[in-house]
Amino acid sequence: AAAAAAAAEQQSSNGPVKKSMREKAVERRNVNKEHNSNFKAGYIPIDEDRLHKTGLRGRKGNLAICVIVLLFILAVINLIITLVIWAVIRIGPNGCDSMEFHESGLLRFKQVSDMGVIHPLYKSTVGGRRNENLVITGNNQPIVFQQGTTKLSVEKNKTSITSDIGMQFFDPRTQNVLFSTDYETHEFHLPSGVKTLNVQKASTERITSNATSDLNIKVDGRAIVRGNEGVFIMGKTIEFHMGGNMELKAENSIILNGTVMVSTTRLPSSSSGDQLGPGDWVRYKLCMCADGTLFRVQVTGQNMGCQIADNPCGNTH
Repeated sequence: AAAAAAAAEQQSSNGPVKKSMREKAVERRNVNKEHNSNFKAGYIPIDEDRLHKTGLRGRKGNLAICVIVLLFILAVINLIITLVIWAVIRIGPNGCDSMEFHESGLLRFKQVSDMGVIHPLYKSTVGGRRNENLVITGNNQPIVFQQGTTKLSVEKNKTSITSDIGMQFFDPRTQNVLFSTDYETHEFHLPSGVKTLNVQKASTERITSNATSDLNIKVDGRAIVRGNEGVFIMGKTIEFHMGGNMELKAENSIILNGTVMVSTTRLPSSSSGDQLGPGDWVRYKLCMCADGTLFRVQVTGQNMGCQIADNPCGNTH
């Protein structure tokens, strides 16, 4: 203690005392030994259940796994779509080999394209190259062009056009109307080169032919000509050829103006010696007035004439 006090006095009076290397090593060894043996230095007891747990646990972990799986599925689908687009459009280092996109909005197909349904945009045009034909082929199916209620169908044996609002064909160069169903503005004419018009039902004011050709109306079954205010048939020569019956029906009268000829080769007739009996057909005689009015008289006996009480001609038959 006296030595320590003397050393302290000497240090305080003469400044710090320099230690030798051996003293410094011994002092360092003692300090390390004290720290290594003191295990409770700086230790604070903490409850682990109260610690903040990091990471995704429970439902959050399951949700994270589902999101990762969904992103993986989307990536696979995106890869498949990319491969399909690459195979169909044929995108290469030099661009697209099958089509071209222009700034004007033109989409040009450079190779043969296989499509199902094409929906052009508003006021779009589908065409071919200059001096080349546009070839559209349907594989065992009709080719249908449709805009609203107007439809053009090209099939193997026929081409049909249907529309609820009418149609019009014109020359794109001269803008001349070739064919139109606007009867109020344009009179209906068959296009040049078309000789036959096949319709199931037509509603019009009149049907005429030009001055150098005949108007022929032919049907496979039954033809009905009906007029709300009457039917007028005019021509130089009018001929009716029928395989069955011909029925003329009118509310007021039927007028035949001109020379009327009826071929009786196919009309049913009886021999002169046949007698009228209750089981025979009902027979009528066709009579004509002086003004051309036709009427019928039921035949009830042999050599019966047209003189009946209620005839429409009066006294002259």
